[in-house]
Amino acid sequence: MEAYHINNTVSSAMHLKPVAAFNNESEDLNIATRSIRVLDEDIMHDVVPASSNTLRRQFIESNTLAVKLEHLSNDCIIPVFSKDNEKTIAHHEFIEAVQSAAQKAFPNANFEAPEIRVSHQIKGRTPGAIHKPVKELLDHEKTLYYERMAFIIKSKNIVETIGGNRLQLTVGGVKALNQENLYSKKSAEKFKFFMGFQNQVCLNLCINTDGFQEGLKVMHVRDLETKAYEIMQCYDTEKHLNQMQKLTKHNLTEHQFATLVGRVRLYQHLSRKQKLEIPELIFNDGQFNTIAKDYYQDESFCSDDDGSINLWKVYNLFTQANKSSYIDTFLERNVNAFDFNQGIIKALSGSSSDYAWFLS
Repeated sequence: MEAYHINNTVSSAMHLKPVAAFNNESEDLNIATRSIRVLDEDIMHDVVPASSNTLRRQFIESNTLAVKLEHLSNDCIIPVFSKDNEKTIAHHEFIEAVQSAAQKAFPNANFEAPEIRVSHQIKGRTPGAIHKPVKELLDHEKTLYYERMAFIIKSKNIVETIGGNRLQLTVGGVKALNQENLYSKKSAEKFKFFMGFQNQVCLNLCINTDGFQEGLKVMHVRDLETKAYEIMQCYDTEKHLNQMQKLTKHNLTEHQFATLVGRVRLYQHLSRKQKLEIPELIFNDGQFNTIAKDYYQDESFCSDDDGSINLWKVYNLFTQANKSSYIDTFLERNVNAFDFNQGIIKALSGSSSDYAWFLS
């Protein structure tokens, strides 16, 4: 079996090339020479062991519902801009555009079927059923679409291990129609796209700023594929992995963690002027409650016996708590979790005073 790396050049598509033999001790390698492993398809059943715990978890929970791509393309109507009746880019078109871009960017990757979560169902009925009681409506007389949709597409064979957790390369995005003005003429539509990794222990997403495009505006679905492809080309996979690896090297004592939890609770009540002097933290009180609880109770990321906890675990406590976010704020908070924990590293090392407030 061979290990591969991704050649991140803007002028050409990403190619997976052999660099070294597979090494189960890759976490101990110098992180400057770290490479992403592309696993042989014949042993993929050993990569992510199925478990009841894994099957219960999703990459986002909150009030979302799991659906298939076929449901979005066959059963859902497509909203339009009311002033000119021009259609919006359908959810399934967004997913298919990203699928196509991913296959071009990673020609040797084997991607799984998309995992799709939707929320805020919008129901309707056909004109012929306008006067029917709800209980008498037939299936063909009902219409529906979803205001918000999030999806991920994981590579089966591009993986890495950090902190004893196996990560899979993942791409995905969010479309939230509540952020569009559908009462106007057709204009550029807003999408959110990301590229990062998913932790297979907890199915948490690991996204950094470089792999996230919040304001992806396009007029046509073909532009979606082009822009998604460009982001994949520019995404620095090695840098992201190195940053996550560094999280495992830094620890908080029980006192420091308790101080951090107390400070983040105070942060919610600071004045606007005071918040401007401190790095942004966009998690809510309920999510901090979850983080504090999981510090003691989470099977994979709880504190050690002496109360200490490394920042890789803290980061995953944040991304685990983020699963309670609505679809339209989910990715921003995920990126914020990454930036925050990177900032805590700087505070511990004394290289930045901005984040020191959270530990003081």
